[in-house]
Amino acid sequence: MTFKDISFHDPSKNLDYDDELLRQADKGTGEEVLRFWESPLYFIVLGRTSSVETDVNEPAALSDGIPILRRSSGGGTVLQGPGCLNFSLVLSKIRRPELESIQNSYKCILELILKRMEELQVQGDFRPVSDLVLKSSEKKFSGNAQRRGRTYILHHGTILYNFNLELISRYLKMPPKQPEYRRGRTHHDFVTNIPAAASGLKAVITKAFID
Repeated sequence: MTFKDISFHDPSKNLDYDDELLRQADKGTGEEVLRFWESPLYFIVLGRTSSVETDVNEPAALSDGIPILRRSSGGGTVLQGPGCLNFSLVLSKIRRPELESIQNSYKCILELILKRMEELQVQGDFRPVSDLVLKSSEKKFSGNAQRRGRTYILHHGTILYNFNLELISRYLKMPPKQPEYRRGRTHHDFVTNIPAAASGLKAVITKAFID
């Protein structure tokens, strides 16, 4: 597996680079990859089928100059920026047959990460379909999405560790579809940062997939 720690200033370039890594792997000129990146700019990114009208407070975003982008993977709409660590995985479905099932692939990938996070004293749980939460509060700190190629998958994951959580309610509406465990909680009551540094998170996630 190749390791990359590459962040671009332009948020769209970060998304495009992940897609290119999947494209290369799927056509046989690339391989499995673990990449970390973090945007220095705030931006909104919609999942493949998400709606600006439904998910985004567009007047606020436009007024503040916040870009609204779309990624190739599924999942919901999120706000990204400083303090939100992204990990991108390009993984082979042939080498890892457990990834063939979408639901099982989330569980396998995220439970590997959770186990390693115990080294940082972070006690978390997996919540289907694709969330990680703190055990103590059941607050979400990681959202995940996938794009599935012919023989490889692209797994997008985010981890909030030092993010300005107040901005989420300014730019994002309450999602129309919510997991049962959310119980109608507002963004402020539902998401949280975890007490860990980016360097520590990168180290333990790297161990989960490369060591």
